[in-house]
Amino acid sequence: MSDLQLEIKSLIIEALGLEDMTTDDLAADLTLFGDGLGLDSVDALELGLAIQKRFGIKIDAEAKDTRKHFANVASLAAFVSAHQAA
Repeated sequence: MSDLQLEIKSLIIEALGLEDMTTDDLAADLTLFGDGLGLDSVDALELGLAIQKRFGIKIDAEAKDTRKHFANVASLAAFVSAHQAA
C-alpha cells in the first residue's frame, strides 16, 4: 500500500468521523459507496471537500468520471496522484 493510499484512508476516517475504524479496516479496493463501506451523497460532499482542502485539487461533481474516481481508496489515490503530477 502506498503512502498516498494510507493518507487517503486516514482522511476518510477523519473527515467522516468514522471513529470506530482504523486504516487497516479499509481495504484499498473496498467500494466506498453503496455496498461496501456504505457512504452516501452527504459523505461524498464531505469527502470531496476534504480532498480539495488537503491536496488542493478542484473536483467537478458534475464530471462523468467523478464517480469512478471515488469508487475506492485505490482509484481515489490514482486520481489525486494524477492531479498532483499535472
